Amino acid sequence: VQLQASGGGLVQPGGSLRLSCAASGFTLDDYAIGWFHQAPGKERAEFSCIASTDGSTYCADSVKGRFTISRDNAKNTVYLQMNTLKPEDTAVYYCAAKRGRPTTSFPEYDYWGQGTQVTVSS
Repeated sequence: VQLQASGGGLVQPGGSLRLSCAASGFTLDDYAIGWFHQAPGKERAEFSCIASTDGSTYCADSVKGRFTISRDNAKNTVYLQMNTLKPEDTAVYYCAAKRGRPTTSFPEYDYWGQGTQVTVSS
């Protein structure tokens, strides 16, 4: 069982990135999914966006209207589209999956990816 995140990088303020998270060893459409971020100096990962198996999504106020979580079940992959990026979005981003309903608590997820670095700077 594995989640492999990719798509991070260095981007200027106002730019966009799309993060991908490919699942292997399990069927992602049976799981709630989430994207979390851990900013420099922060002890805990915080949620960015989460999505349930029925397609409903929820994003943190800090990214609402800028970030979109989605999944492609045929590819067994989850995405985080990040637009209008700000320096404060700089963090390591993790994808995660859990059985049942999605939550905003990273430790409650069953599987985690290895993280991908996003740096927003001019």
